Amino acid sequence: MKNNAVFLLYAFAAVIAMSGIGVAIAERSAIGAIVSILAVIVVFGMGFKTKKRFREQAEN
Repeated sequence: MKNNAVFLLYAFAAVIAMSGIGVAIAERSAIGAIVSILAVIVVFGMGFKTKKRFREQAEN
């Protein structure tokens, strides 16, 4: 159950970051769009890294 909560938080963070891209485009803010894109990349990377760590712990 703990794993699902962690991944739910990553999912919400990713949605917020993706929404930030749309808001930045609407506001015509190139810097905001770039920061939001970087945030999406970081959140997805952390999510995949966490998933790998949980999977490796389950195997042991």
